[in-house]
Amino acid sequence: MSLSHMEDMPLSHSSPQGTPRTSWKQWFLYSTIVPLLLLCSFSTLILTFLPLKTASEPCIAKFGPFPLKWQMTCPKLPCVNKTADEKLEILQNGLYLIYGQVAPNTTYKEPAPFEVRLCKNEDIIQALTNNSKIQNVGGTYEFHAGDILELIYNSDHQVLKNNTYWGILLLANPHYNS
Repeated sequence: MSLSHMEDMPLSHSSPQGTPRTSWKQWFLYSTIVPLLLLCSFSTLILTFLPLKTASEPCIAKFGPFPLKWQMTCPKLPCVNKTADEKLEILQNGLYLIYGQVAPNTTYKEPAPFEVRLCKNEDIIQALTNNSKIQNVGGTYEFHAGDILELIYNSDHQVLKNNTYWGILLLANPHYNS
């Protein structure tokens, strides 16, 4: 009994003989690319129908380090209003850049833990808890008229006021096509 006829038989009959099989790596690559292309297409559609118009005049507000008060540009239509020290009210809908730095007082030894919070309408949008080095605060956020922003410390003695500041810059206003 000879088994020579079995040597030429394929182990799987799922594809014709000589057809290369796709590897799992190709499948993974394709399954990653397709959702990314869909996401890019969807983002392009959103930006096409909801474009942002660059702010026509600079609208900037900065608090500290010296003097320890708000310094604001004065465009015809202001974008923010100072309501208290280190507290602002947004007057225009738009995309804003918040920037700043917090310098911790490394000699502070009170029981309250070090924590600095950037809040919007009393909701924390960023928290800093590392008291061993100077830290950056901020990011790009969409705000609406009436939003209140505030930088809060657990204790005023936790930060070095002469090296701590924060500010806000209006980048773009929403522009709706009609």
